[in-house]
Amino acid sequence: MSHWMRINETGGPEVLTWEERDLDAPGPGEARIRHAAVGLNFTDVHRRRGDHHFPTPVPCSLGLEAAGLVEEVGDGVTEVEVGDRIAYAAMPLEAYSDERVLAAERLVPLPDSVDEKVAAASLVKGLTVQFLIRQTFRVEPGQVVVFHAAAGGVGLIACQWLKHLGVTTIGTVGSEAKAEIALAHGADHVLIHGKDDVAGLARDLTDGRGVPVVYDSIGQATFNESIRALAPRGMLVSFGNVSGHVEPVQLGKIFAPESLFFTWARLHQYIETREALLGAARDLFDVIESGAVKIEINQTYPLHEASRAHADLEARKTTGSSVLIP
Repeated sequence: MSHWMRINETGGPEVLTWEERDLDAPGPGEARIRHAAVGLNFTDVHRRRGDHHFPTPVPCSLGLEAAGLVEEVGDGVTEVEVGDRIAYAAMPLEAYSDERVLAAERLVPLPDSVDEKVAAASLVKGLTVQFLIRQTFRVEPGQVVVFHAAAGGVGLIACQWLKHLGVTTIGTVGSEAKAEIALAHGADHVLIHGKDDVAGLARDLTDGRGVPVVYDSIGQATFNESIRALAPRGMLVSFGNVSGHVEPVQLGKIFAPESLFFTWARLHQYIETREALLGAARDLFDVIESGAVKIEINQTYPLHEASRAHADLEARKTTGSSVLIP
């Protein structure tokens, strides 16, 4: 009998319930996966709570990423074979399960040196960093960039990867304690949100010109300072809005007197094809295998205790990455 974690209504951690279910055999183009580790992300909390920017049709399961073993394949599957170690970061939400059926084209083969727990803890966040710094705005050695929320899960991978690429990173964080974490993971300069002058430092480090790119997942609270930090023809890459949506703006007024670019970027559109998915995953696994990016898994929880993991995450009791073990 298969099991999964479900929510039948949105709310606190207590709405997560461990339920039995009958799992169908994989159909054409599908594979059945036995999970070894499941990733825990704050987006799971947003969806469980039904937050406004993560509408959640209930009942549903949760979880975008996991790693494990292919146990069965349907007709026409050529991407994977039974026994393959794989990981994925894909809809529909159902990673909070001991096994599941998923389209085989969304499965990424794991290199021998990459542990399932590392893959489950890093695929969503690592692929996000890859598309930000290698596709949306491809950074070059010697550049200076701003990366907001540098001590978050995405930020810690980004700081390490940017250091590996020879890029100087100005990271922003919410506290002195988080500043120490970001510095320890490769950020060159770390400033406190709402306290320090991000645009001022950006111009000091670039002979007054400003940075070519700002990566911003915070949204409303950092939008104006992100714009002020940019060089002419610089790009603001917005990939989240945890502080709220940016209010309507008059672009000609707020962008003046510079020529600037603004883009809203989401992961799934950068890995829509299998070729794009495998290419981004290879980039990520390369920097993990080389040691340039280290994934710190500081908490593991039994999957059936996902409610406890959610409570700890919301209470900020966790550090680094957490994984759920079926």
